[in-house]
Formats: sequence, structure tokens, C-alpha cells
Amino acid sequence: MSNESGQAARQPGGWRRLPGGIWALGLVSMLMDVSSEMIHALLPVYLVVGLGTTALTVGIIEGIAEATAAITKVFSGALSDRIGRRKELAALGYGLAALTKPIFPLAPSVGWLVAARFIDRIGKGIRGAPRDALVADIAPPDLRGAAFGLRQALDTAGAFLGPLLAVALMWVFAENFASVFWVAVIPAFGALALILFLVHEPPRPAGLRRVRNPLSRAELRLLGGLYWGVVAVAAAFTLARFSEAFLILRAQGAGLPLVLVPLVLVAMNLVYALSAYPAGALSDRAPRGAILAIGLMVLISADLCLALSGGIWRIGGGILLWGLHMGLTQGLMSALVADAVPAELRGTAFGMYNLLTGVAMLLASVIAGSLWDLAGPQATFLAGAGFAALAMVGVLPLDRALRRHKAEVSARPD
Repeated sequence: MSNESGQAARQPGGWRRLPGGIWALGLVSMLMDVSSEMIHALLPVYLVVGLGTTALTVGIIEGIAEATAAITKVFSGALSDRIGRRKELAALGYGLAALTKPIFPLAPSVGWLVAARFIDRIGKGIRGAPRDALVADIAPPDLRGAAFGLRQALDTAGAFLGPLLAVALMWVFAENFASVFWVAVIPAFGALALILFLVHEPPRPAGLRRVRNPLSRAELRLLGGLYWGVVAVAAAFTLARFSEAFLILRAQGAGLPLVLVPLVLVAMNLVYALSAYPAGALSDRAPRGAILAIGLMVLISADLCLALSGGIWRIGGGILLWGLHMGLTQGLMSALVADAVPAELRGTAFGMYNLLTGVAMLLASVIAGSLWDLAGPQATFLAGAGFAALAMVGVLPLDRALRRHKAEVSARPD
């Protein structure tokens, strides 16, 4: 890494020097998230209030949906390493998600909604690992944190614009869920058009090793101990970061009117979007492990606030802290994965990372739903704080390993 590139990363306005492909991928993610979150912001309440399901059912549906996406990411990520191409798989995933969006307004029962959510998450799984590997392929190494932070910020902008649109449309359509779900179809197809025509994959480096079987034991060993340390901390962390559906149910249970329920995700994702890029850019200059530790402490604070507060304003403060912890950690974890592995195995690395954290998300959502039904929301969020404290135990050794790895990379000849 040259001194000039390092200085460029430190100059004000460094986001302007990020490659256009990062911006394009961010805009694709933003439009798809507008679509998905318009539906997701209303779906938990629709299931509980409209169809009479339990909080445990919501937890199981959300957990299975995310675990499905995570499992799919393993195979799509490995396939992108084998063929040496990322964009085609990412576009296939976005296309599948767009084509399944009309199922949501047409679904006559819980079974149809589960099927729609399941198929939608398969699309997410197909695109996820190749897209993240593509971000790492396009971004200069000294701007990697900023690149993942920017993509995450744009993605999350869609995540708060979607619920905001849902609030407005619920008012316009007199709380007609199906009408809002139909409008959500439009940005999904906009995202598909953008990735097909505006995202361009960089040429594969001439000397990059070809990988015949990325999921073989020999190749997985090449991912290295640092990578598996990142995954272990992330899995423990994910047990504390269960589905945001429970934030919606917490606010609704505290007295938030039905028409305003989507504002929960608007507020959380606004903070998330505003903090993601600064946190990513900071991680290019400061130790990533230290920023991760701060993010975990913020999550513990959020959980305690949500568990111990009864008023809607204090619960709102907990929701804002939840968004801040997401901004501090989610793009950072992707940058850590990209830092830790060889370039030819990035798709596999992101796929395995998402598989294991997806399994943790399934467990977390089932545990959260069970505790909610048995002991109430306080138990759910106190358990989350406990899992976050457990993840903190692994951050110190991980931070030491990250510092050693950074020193080794810096010592290598250009």
C-alpha cells in the first residue's frame, strides 16, 4: 500500500474517491431495501394482529427466513470463487427477489406469506456473498472500511425510507396492507435494472489463483485462523442481535399506534445509515477491534434500555441506540472478513460467515420469541444484553490478532 493512497483515505471528502461501482452497488441495495422494508415493517404486526399468530411464530418465521438466506450464501459465494465472476450471481439474486415481491399482496394465508418470505430470502442469499466479495474486489485496500460503510449506509437509507413510505401509504390506503405491498414491487424492479446496466465487474487479476473446489477442506483451511476468529465473535454477537421484528412488537406493546409502527424501523435505520459510513471510514484509520468493542457496549445499553424502560420515549431511545450499534458494527464486520482472507476465496469467506451468523440468527430469534411468550419482553432484551457481554470476551484476543495481521501486511513488500 502506497503512502499516497493512505493519505488519500485520510483527506476530507474521501468518499468522493470511492470507485463508481461502490456507489452503484449501494444504490441497488438501497432500492431493494426500500421494497423489502416496506413489507418487513408491516409484516410482524400483520401476522400478529391481522392473522392472529404468536410472537414465537414471528420469531420462527424471521429466523428461518434469515437462515435460508445464510445457507444459500455459502453456495453462491463458493460458486463465484470457482467461476471467477460475481455480478451475474448478484443480479440473479436481485432478480429472484424482485419476481417474488408480488406474492406478498396476493398471499391468502400465513403459509403463503412464509413461502414468499422464504423465496425472497433465497434471492438475498444468492446475491449476498458475491455482492460483498465484489465490493472488496472493487475497493482499494486502504478504503475498504469506507467502501463497506458507504454501501451499508445506502443500503440502510433504503431500510428507513421503506418504512417511512409504508407509514404514508398506510394512511393513504386506510391501513390496507395489500395496497402497500403492491407499491413495494416497484423499487424492487428498479434495483434489478440498475445492477444489470450500471454495475460493471473489474477484470480478474492475471496472477490470481484459480479455485476448483472452494468448499474443500484444504481451501477452507486457507481462510486462516484470523478469519475463523472473526466468525466466532460475529456468531456470539448475532445471538444478541435478534430480529428487529421484536423492536416493532416492543414499541407496539408500549402503546405506539398501529399506523405509526413502521416509524420504529425508520428511526432505527436513520441512525444506522448516518453512522455506517463514518464508522467505516474511521475503521480505516483506527483499530477495527476497538470500534467493534464500542459497538457491543452500545448494544448492551440498547438492550438494557428496552428491557427496563416502560415509557414509549425511553423505548425509543433504546431503538436509536440499537441503530447506532448496527452502524458501528455491520460494515466493519464485512471489512474484517475481506481483510482476513485471500482475494480468490472472498466469496466463500462471505458465504461461510453468513451461514454461521445466520444459524446464530435463527437461534437468537427462536430464543427471543420463546422468552417473549413465556416471560415477556424484558426477559428477551436482558438475554440479548447477556449474549452481547459474552461476545465482548472474544473481542480482546481478536483485536490483538488483528493488530498482528495488520503489521504483517504492512511489512510485506509492495
